[in-house]
Amino acid sequence: MSETDQPSVPLSTLLANPSLGLSQVAGPDEDRLISTVGTTEVEDPAPYVVGGELLLTAGVRLPREAHGIDTYVSRVVAAGVAALGFGVAPVHLEIPAELVTACDRYGLPLLRLPPHTPFVAVGQATYAAIAEVRNRELRRISKAQSALASAAARADALQAVLQQLSAHVEAWSVLFDGQGNELLSAGRRPVAPGPQLARDLAVRTVARATRSHPKDRPPPPTAAAHHHEGLHLTVHTLPGMDGATAPLALGQIADTAPTLADRQVTSMATVLLSLLTSPSHALGTDTRSVGALVQLMLGATPAEVAPALVAAVDPAGDHWIVVHGRHVPPQSTTTPPSGEVAARLAALATALGTPYLHIDGSSLRALIPAVPGTRPTAPPQAAALGWTLGFSAAVPVTELAGADTQAERALERALAREAPAVVHQTDAHTLHALVAPVEARELARARFAPLSQTSTPGAGALLVTLRTWLAFHGTWDRTAAALDIHRNTVRHRLARVAELLDVDLRDPDTRMELWFALQWLPDDAF
Repeated sequence: MSETDQPSVPLSTLLANPSLGLSQVAGPDEDRLISTVGTTEVEDPAPYVVGGELLLTAGVRLPREAHGIDTYVSRVVAAGVAALGFGVAPVHLEIPAELVTACDRYGLPLLRLPPHTPFVAVGQATYAAIAEVRNRELRRISKAQSALASAAARADALQAVLQQLSAHVEAWSVLFDGQGNELLSAGRRPVAPGPQLARDLAVRTVARATRSHPKDRPPPPTAAAHHHEGLHLTVHTLPGMDGATAPLALGQIADTAPTLADRQVTSMATVLLSLLTSPSHALGTDTRSVGALVQLMLGATPAEVAPALVAAVDPAGDHWIVVHGRHVPPQSTTTPPSGEVAARLAALATALGTPYLHIDGSSLRALIPAVPGTRPTAPPQAAALGWTLGFSAAVPVTELAGADTQAERALERALAREAPAVVHQTDAHTLHALVAPVEARELARARFAPLSQTSTPGAGALLVTLRTWLAFHGTWDRTAAALDIHRNTVRHRLARVAELLDVDLRDPDTRMELWFALQWLPDDAF
């Protein structure tokens, strides 16, 4: 057991106690932690100590010669004694000079106890100080646990828990997936190579924890620690809801070694993060959401159900922001474990501030409760998780269909620009403001009406291909990749579009005119 595993008190606290009258006469100036007080008068006390003690002696059996005193000090230092207290009178009127020299040589703090200070008084003062330290730790743990519990109830629960954990243990806290990708983090980010070392430690720890092992052997450790140039790194894997270990890890980097209180706070945070990344929580299956779903299935309209959903996330909101997303798959083609998928979903929900997400393969659609006039912002965590997003404006529930179109168009622009996100803007200084919406929609219907003359692949497929091709500035390969079709299929469809609309798609004016018409075309046009 290390000295941080049990309550202890700094040696300086005892030296500062005026009722004891202690003074340090030898040894280093650095502070030491005292976990207990022991008294002995045997020639070799090493077999009777456990380490971390303030060892008190009156020198009754202290060797007389310098060599013997040197051996005595070397043995207690090797046994882990934190400091030596020497009581003067009645055996020794003063501390032997040979003892002072030996303590300086071996780096052992040597305290002088005046004649009026009983050994029992030193013990009582030490244990009283340790009790006060323990009480402070308990209050600190209680405060941290309350803050973590409150954070877990927030809409951005994952991020909030990490922030509270970072604040209460004074460490950079980060949630890793099984491949070492940072899902979320909080606190002051350490300089290189700290984050990379934490990532590598997390990958190794998760790999060991998830590796199968013989039943007759103990399971592999689910935590690990590493020290590097003054940085203290720790990693804890998150336990799964079924008792198995989920492929996720909580990493921490601090300037000091974690105390027992730090570890207890981290332990609670680990449990909360495990709960928050479970599939049931990631999918937002709270009672309000379930009730809303039941109402919808029994014939209620979205406008009737929306207030229940808003109240569950943001009581002040009565508008919604629609989000469309496209995931860029990582270089690795391996399918992440189910626990990691749930964690990614929970992390994305936390980043967007809503539990109302639907992910279908590489596509995302989400609803974010908002107040009127709210302008959405793209969270950096979404890009870090590989998502490109398009946001609509904040609209009432009756206008969700139009907001859905806005989000889809914004996503197309984000993909075309290779930007992490694009937010729909309604600007009076655009061409859209020059045309009345009703007339614009009728114009767009008439412009693309000839596409309804084809049955294969259909007007919808031709429109999607045209819109994607224009969004990617006429790039065949990127259009094919985005639609997951062959580039020759793209060429064939666009040739059919040009034929039916009787246009030359090589003409930039034509492409511009079609792009504006597509923005006005209603979703139910065909």
